Amino acid sequence: MELIKLTIDNKAIEIEKGTTILKAAKQNGINIPTLCYLELKDLKIVNKPGGCRICVVEVEGRRNLAPACVTECQPGMVIHTHSVRVINTRRTVLELILSDHPFDCLICPKNGNCELQTMAQKFGVREIPFQGVQSTYRKDFSPSIIRDIDKCIMCRRCEMMCNEFQTVGALSAINRGFESVVSTAFDQLLEKSVCTYCGQCIAVCPVGALTEADHTSKVIRAIADPTKTVIVQTAPAVRAALGEEFGYAPGTLVTGKMAAALRRLEFDYIFDTDWAADLTIWEEGHELLDRLSRHLAGDKTVKLPILTSCCPAWVKFFEHQFPEMHEIPSTAKSPQQMFGAMAKSYFVEKLGITREEMVVVSIMPCVAKKYESSRPEFAVNDNPDVDFSLTTRELAALIRQSNIDFNNLPDEDFDSPMGSSTGAGVIFGTTGGVIEAACRTAYEVFTKKPLEKIDFKELRGLDGIRSATIDFDGLPINIGIAHGLGNARKLLEEVKAGKSKFHAIEIMACPGGCINGGGQPLHHGDSEVIKARWRAIYEEDANKPLRKSHENPDIIKLYEEYLGKPLGEKAHHLLHTHYFDRRTDIVIDLEK
Repeated sequence: MELIKLTIDNKAIEIEKGTTILKAAKQNGINIPTLCYLELKDLKIVNKPGGCRICVVEVEGRRNLAPACVTECQPGMVIHTHSVRVINTRRTVLELILSDHPFDCLICPKNGNCELQTMAQKFGVREIPFQGVQSTYRKDFSPSIIRDIDKCIMCRRCEMMCNEFQTVGALSAINRGFESVVSTAFDQLLEKSVCTYCGQCIAVCPVGALTEADHTSKVIRAIADPTKTVIVQTAPAVRAALGEEFGYAPGTLVTGKMAAALRRLEFDYIFDTDWAADLTIWEEGHELLDRLSRHLAGDKTVKLPILTSCCPAWVKFFEHQFPEMHEIPSTAKSPQQMFGAMAKSYFVEKLGITREEMVVVSIMPCVAKKYESSRPEFAVNDNPDVDFSLTTRELAALIRQSNIDFNNLPDEDFDSPMGSSTGAGVIFGTTGGVIEAACRTAYEVFTKKPLEKIDFKELRGLDGIRSATIDFDGLPINIGIAHGLGNARKLLEEVKAGKSKFHAIEIMACPGGCINGGGQPLHHGDSEVIKARWRAIYEEDANKPLRKSHENPDIIKLYEEYLGKPLGEKAHHLLHTHYFDRRTDIVIDLEK
């Protein structure tokens, strides 16, 4: 490692050669403001296009100001990060950005959480000296994501996430000059593109150009309707992040307070998606064992590796990008959709009402769940299994609107029978969790022996692609794990080429899994937040009295009373699905 010496703000420092000025300053406690720059070091995500020019600094001997995020340090450099020239330039650049930005901050979904708004406040901008025509574009409403391109500041973070990390290719810079903007090919609607609705564009957007489709008002109306029984389910990753919206440190588990808040919002029943995650393992785990058994018996028609199917963004990704592989993923529905199917069949029978009289609401860390619940195959006579899906952020907003003092709520529990769960259901919230939960059950079902070690720590971590071999009492099972769709693509290309060594692969669309879903509280590039949520998921798992899905007494009772057996006829009808070739969904309308 070669070190070089330079000076930043009269401070002599020594830094590794090749380091940018921005990173050198940060490592030495010197703050340089940025808008377009974004880095999630642990997930190997970096966006540094050098486009916004907010991070410019003055380098002695250089005529023009240098963008700190893309300019490498050189030996002997003397750098000034906050000279009068630098401050005036940054302010002018900011005023120019604001001159082509809508002034509807009071009603913007990102109000109070907007990096541009924060920057304007920091620089004390109170008026815009540059007046002129503002660029205008149509608003794009999809089932999951709303694009208000008038607010786009061309930071290109969304483009980086969509193209470089996720390799989806739905967003890119189009047009030139004043008309340039990040949009879809031919400026088509998201619904007509290859967008997977993963929501990572929302997670990194510094302004209100990309937000989720808000369903809170619809949920409020449903709760107020006396003819409806409104039930709610909460995904495992929500409890590890919701507290951040109310001032708790990242990774603080607020499971009990969350249940209490939902009860005060007057939902009729408070249930847990972890229950449905346990149910998913019964079906997906038995499906894995069925394929393996037939494969070992010499059945050449068996499709391996089996791929997990809990993530709707990942499902839409392979439907667009690898439709010829539609027989490889598990046919098991996601926990959200299994819950909805059970609620509007099993539970409505228990209550003695019709499915039309029930409204199912999901609280999810994910915006793709909104799209998933709208898929027509997850409905009966146009009545959806899940009516509305809210993000973690939307739930927080709903709690605040209802004047609920979240921090002082007592811890309460979920209702029965769809509220009990095991630790295996909890770990669905992070990368590696689904396949670990499946292994806990599949091992004991296959070997007929109890696990000596419940924690499969070899399946855990935040590396983008991981692998491990699990010993099923003499039978080695090769497991692959990928989070982030770009990493998923690498494993799928191996499967497509017949080079994959894996028997099973878990894939989650979002970096880190659901804990970093597109609907979680915004962390503005702080990867420590993701790691704290990751630790919280395993903490809740470790504290559960039951930690294997097949030991959940309410799931056992469900099969005895209603479903029969895993992969049986009734279970297959209610809990399994099929996939589509989405290439025909892409419509290019040049006459729009």
